[in-house]
Amino acid sequence: MAQRFRFLLLLAVALAGCAPVRTPPPVAPAAPRKLVIGLALGGGAAKGFAHIGVIKMLQANGIEADVVAGTSAGSVVGALYASGMDAFAMQQAAIALDEASIRDVRLFGGGLVQGRKLQDYVDDLVHQRPIERLQRPFAAVATELESGRRTVFRQGGTGRAVRASCSVPGVFEPVAIGARHYVDGGVVSPVPVDAARELGADFVIAVDISARSDGSLPDDMLGIVGRSVTIMGQHLGAQELARADIVIRPDVAGIGATDFAQKDRAIMEGEKAALAAMPLLRARLAGARQAPTPVAVH
Repeated sequence: MAQRFRFLLLLAVALAGCAPVRTPPPVAPAAPRKLVIGLALGGGAAKGFAHIGVIKMLQANGIEADVVAGTSAGSVVGALYASGMDAFAMQQAAIALDEASIRDVRLFGGGLVQGRKLQDYVDDLVHQRPIERLQRPFAAVATELESGRRTVFRQGGTGRAVRASCSVPGVFEPVAIGARHYVDGGVVSPVPVDAARELGADFVIAVDISARSDGSLPDDMLGIVGRSVTIMGQHLGAQELARADIVIRPDVAGIGATDFAQKDRAIMEGEKAALAAMPLLRARLAGARQAPTPVAVH
């Protein structure tokens, strides 16, 4: 009897060893999450044409911003991009631009340039649409003169918001909106990374065209004022740029604040800088898309 029990036990063990091994089904990799890509375009007067070159290369590589924020010259290009214009259309508009068409000299007032021509120029190109009716969410950053607070325009007249953002103190008249007056956004936010985040951006591409001191002296009034504004906002700008996911810096150091004749070179420098940054940009975008979606804490 004992022998028979041992035989049955051995038989059961042998049969169990022949049973198929069940492996768990493969786990599908997590799908990349949809990122809201933000573009933060900084100020820099005539250097701002470089933004067009950056956007041109981003589009050529299949990268489109979902939201756009701009300061000063960046607000001009940002408004046109947000309106639905592609980089080639913006380049054509830039080539056709005559500096006199956006500069209205005014001898008596808060600045040498009134800024109304710039406002009308932008409104014409966006077909008179207010900010809230542009194709992409857009923000123009300005500085409230009474309090010094950063102001982010996300609705209302597009041209007027851009004009406020571009009103370099001492050169442009402050822009009155309601009971307040506004000057260049570069005073408080040279590259508006935070404004892009406020528009909902998960990933911010910042374009910094601000001047770097090279030991030279600007040779015109706008250049001197522009350099002064840049110096004032340099430390603040560095802190805000640190909150971007990637920073593109076109080499526009040799282009003056009023040097509209070098617009083609500025665009080319924007293209070169964006192309050089593309491998790192693609890697960081891929990493951000694979990262877990952050959980909101209430």
